[in-house]
Amino acid sequence: MSTDGNKTAGHRHPRKRFYRARAHSNPLSDSHFPVPISPSDIDQSLHFPTFPNSDENKIRFADVGCGFGGLLVGLSPLFPSKLMIGMELRDKVTEYVKERISALRSANPGEYGNISVVRTNSMKYVPNHFGKGQLEKMFFLFPDPHFKEKNHRRRVISDHLLDEYAYVLGVGGVLYTVTDVEELGEWMKDCLERHPLFEAVAEEELKRDPVVGLLTSATEEGQKVARNGGQTFKAIYRRIEMREDE
Repeated sequence: MSTDGNKTAGHRHPRKRFYRARAHSNPLSDSHFPVPISPSDIDQSLHFPTFPNSDENKIRFADVGCGFGGLLVGLSPLFPSKLMIGMELRDKVTEYVKERISALRSANPGEYGNISVVRTNSMKYVPNHFGKGQLEKMFFLFPDPHFKEKNHRRRVISDHLLDEYAYVLGVGGVLYTVTDVEELGEWMKDCLERHPLFEAVAEEELKRDPVVGLLTSATEEGQKVARNGGQTFKAIYRRIEMREDE
C-alpha cells in the first residue's frame, strides 16, 4: 500500500504547492460548475470505474469540505467496499484531490477505486447528489468557523442544514464533526442536540469506532493542530427515527 508520498513506484503524486487556494470559500456566492438535477442523473462510473452502477453500489460516505483528501485516503482501505465522495468548493483543491486519487490508483492497482471527489457547494446541493437515506456517514472536519455573527449563516452545520443532512443519512447513520475552535464546537453540538433526528453517540461506542482516530490525524488541518499542540472539539451524532413525543 502506498504511503502517498510525492512519488511511488514511478507514479508521481501531485504537490500541494501547485494547487494552493484560499483556506475557505464563500459558500453563499455563485460558482459555476455542473450540478445534477437529481441523484439519478449522476453517472457513478465516471467516479468509480471498477464498481458497476447498481442499487448496491451507491455512495455511502460523504466528506463535506474534503480539503486535500486525507480523510478519504485514510478511510479507503478501512472500508474497501464502501463508495466515498469528497465534496469540495475550491476548484484548485478539487483538482489536487483528483490527481492524488489517480496517482494512488496507478501506484496501487486494485486499491483506492472506492474514493472520488466532486466540485460542488454542499450548502446548496446535497439533495442533488444523494437520495433519501442513502448515506451511512457524513464528515465535517475543521469547517470554516465564520467568526463574525453576521456570517454564522454561512456555517455548514446549522439547524436548517441538518434537516437536509438528516434526509440523506439513513437511520443509524453517523454524522462526524471536529474543529479546533471551541465556540464553533459548541455551536455544532448545540445544533445537533436541538435536532429531533440526531442523538449523541455514546463514548464507549466511539472508543470502538476506527473512524474517530482519523478525524484529527488524517487531514492536513488536523495534523497542523496536532503539531501546534492545539485542542480539538468533536461532536458525533447518530441519525435516529423521529421520536413519538416530537
